[in-house]
Parts: sequence; structure tokens; C-alpha cells
Amino acid sequence: RKRDYEGFLCSLLLPAESRTSAFALRAFNVYPFQIKDSITQKTTGLMRMQFWRKAVEDIYCDNPPHQPVAVALWRAVKRHNLTKMWFMKIIDEREKNLDDRAYRNIQELETYAENTQSALLYLTLEMLGVRDIHADHAASHIGKAHGIVTCLRATPYHSARRKVVLPMDICMLHGVSQEDFIRGKQEKNVRDVIYDIASQAHIHLEHARSFRKKVPAKAYPAFYCTVALDAYLYNIRKVDFNIFHPSLQKRSTLLPLYLYIRSWKKTY
Repeated sequence: RKRDYEGFLCSLLLPAESRTSAFALRAFNVYPFQIKDSITQKTTGLMRMQFWRKAVEDIYCDNPPHQPVAVALWRAVKRHNLTKMWFMKIIDEREKNLDDRAYRNIQELETYAENTQSALLYLTLEMLGVRDIHADHAASHIGKAHGIVTCLRATPYHSARRKVVLPMDICMLHGVSQEDFIRGKQEKNVRDVIYDIASQAHIHLEHARSFRKKVPAKAYPAFYCTVALDAYLYNIRKVDFNIFHPSLQKRSTLLPLYLYIRSWKKTY
């Protein structure tokens, strides 16, 4: 609820028998994600990642460590027969990302998103008892859109700390330097970079929806995160792709209502 408010709201809309497991999964996802921001030395981060890698190994040996999230995750794994590979992908990808360097290109960002956000969706589908190739295909695209939007949303936070992780190929294409973002510039070429990246997220969402009719309705609750992604992409368009606009940093008070409407309509 505190660290992943949107994920928390989406989990509330899952069927009762999957909800507790989804909270455990979201809490697990928050831990490796937070490590990067809470360390000053990479070695500390690697040690914490190693703890989670061993914790997952132990969970699958029926011997979870005495840590609340690990115990809750062990129950979820037992209950839904979750695939270990997706947990390992999330940990490995977060570990690779500890350096906090810029993505070389949009494909690198998409790979990171696939191995973190999409992996999270694959596990959520397993919790819902959905094992379907079309649902997995949708999860892959929605996860990539989610990763791209997360990268955009974090840009003001990173820029304030003199870091820029946006894909370098798109920045170079528009003649934008990292310093332009650090200084919070709002020239057209800076906004063009944001437009290109946001458009890629939009394409992934449209692609995921293009085969909605083939995705089992049972899978839809796993994809309600699209509500928050749509809202962000709409808002950034409204401020003409000015990534530093204060309105983009505010939490949407209407998000619970929009989520409820989407779940009532039974679509994603």
C-alpha cells in the first residue's frame, strides 16, 4: 500500500483466493526494486539481491527464511504452483540494473521491462489459474508499456539526483544531452524525446488490446494496471510531453474509481 499503491489497488480487484498471494508477490517485487535507492555501495546491493536469490531457492525447497514476505511468498508458491524462473528473472534483472546507467536504446529498456514487469504479470496469471499463450502475449506487451512508463515517471526524480536513464539512442536522435534533463529544460527537442518514448508505451498497449478477444476473460484482472498507464499517457499528452510538469507528480485521487469501472466493464 505504501510503496506500490497502484499495484495494491489492482490486487484488491483480484478474486479473493488470489488476493493474499498477489500482495505477497507485490511486496516481493518492492524489495529488489527499493534496494537501488537505499544503498550507497553496489556491494551492499549485491548482497541483498543474493539474500532474495537464496530466499527463492529455499522457498522452492520448502524451507523459507523467517522473513514475513518470504513466508507469504512460500504460501503463494505452494498454493498456485508458481514458476520459479519468473522470480529469478526479476532478481537477475534488478541486479543488472543496480548500476543505474542509461539504457543504450529502447530495446534495452524493453528487455528490462519484460524481465521485471512482464514476469510479474506472468506470475499473476498463474495465480489466476490462467495458462494461455494469448494472455502471455498480452502480458508481455503490457509489461513493456509499464516499464517504459515507470522509466518516464522516474525521470524528474533521477534528474534531481543528476542521473538520466532514458534510452540514449532516442536522446541522440533529437540532439538532447543528459545535462538538458538534469537542468530540467523544456525545449521542443526534449519534449520530442519524451513523445517518442511515450509513443512506444502506447503502441505496446494497443498491441496488447488488439487480440483482446482471444484472451480468456479470467485473465483480465491481471491487466488492470493498464488503467494507471492510460491515465499517465493521457496526462503527459495534456501537458505537451513536458516531463517536469508538476501535475504529473500528483497521485490520481480518481484512480480507484477508474479501476472499479474497468473491472465492472470486464475489459483491459
